[in-house]
Amino acid sequence: MEHPVPEQELSDLVRRALAEDRGEGDLTTTAMVPEDAAGRAVIRAKAEGVIAGGFAAAEVFRQLGAEYRETVADGGRVSPGDVVGRVRGRLAAILVGERTALNLLGRLSGIATLTSRFVAAVAGTRARILDTRKTTPLHRALEKYAVRAGGGSNHRMGLSDQILVKENHVAAARAAGAAPGFDAALRLLGEGRPEGVAVGIEVRDLSELHIALEFAPAYVLCDNFALDDLRLAVRIRDDWPGEGRPEIEASGGVTLENVAEIAATGVDRISVGALTHSAPALDLSLAVES
Repeated sequence: MEHPVPEQELSDLVRRALAEDRGEGDLTTTAMVPEDAAGRAVIRAKAEGVIAGGFAAAEVFRQLGAEYRETVADGGRVSPGDVVGRVRGRLAAILVGERTALNLLGRLSGIATLTSRFVAAVAGTRARILDTRKTTPLHRALEKYAVRAGGGSNHRMGLSDQILVKENHVAAARAAGAAPGFDAALRLLGEGRPEGVAVGIEVRDLSELHIALEFAPAYVLCDNFALDDLRLAVRIRDDWPGEGRPEIEASGGVTLENVAEIAATGVDRISVGALTHSAPALDLSLAVES
């Protein structure tokens, strides 16, 4: 898979993470392990999952003067006991980098694993699984990469990627006196819409859907719709005589338990904040080989 972040950005992130953990030095390793002693270690999976973030683990050990070689590429599946990667170099470097490497690799693999479960749940439908902006600050590129490693797709990376009119934008326009309601708020887009920028519109009910379709958006985000209303939304879009054929996106309250039912309504996209804000880390461990 493609590298998710610029080399310098990744380097800076890893350097800060190592500094956070190491502080003034690893007192235990300094006391017990000769500085020049060399050795090897292996990282194994302790649970079923999908791997993501091997490049981040490699950067951790590179900065410490050790070498990490992945044995499972990003996007690959693992079972308990599988070897994910191997490290060689100074034992002190391996021990210092252990937790930072596992934190990054486990976190990103956890996101990829959860994403893969959502993707599997909607297999056979037209629906794509998308992430949201509910990411860890400053880790967005990494976490959205992990979503792709798990078979999902990325929503916008940030506020400058596209226009997405949400409920609070309409409320803010009303509060500022710029527009009295939903229809008038959407008309504000007019000349202010940058050329070539995709537009999405969030709607709260079917009446707002009809209004949104008049503006020929790239997609309409149906927020917390009941299943029957999602089916109607898809039907209304399919029968719409106007310009374009916007995608219908379902959002709000999506879980592994209900995502298949949501996908069966015929929606094109399902956005899931839980992919990044609630994914448990994949359980991994590092063991020094004696």
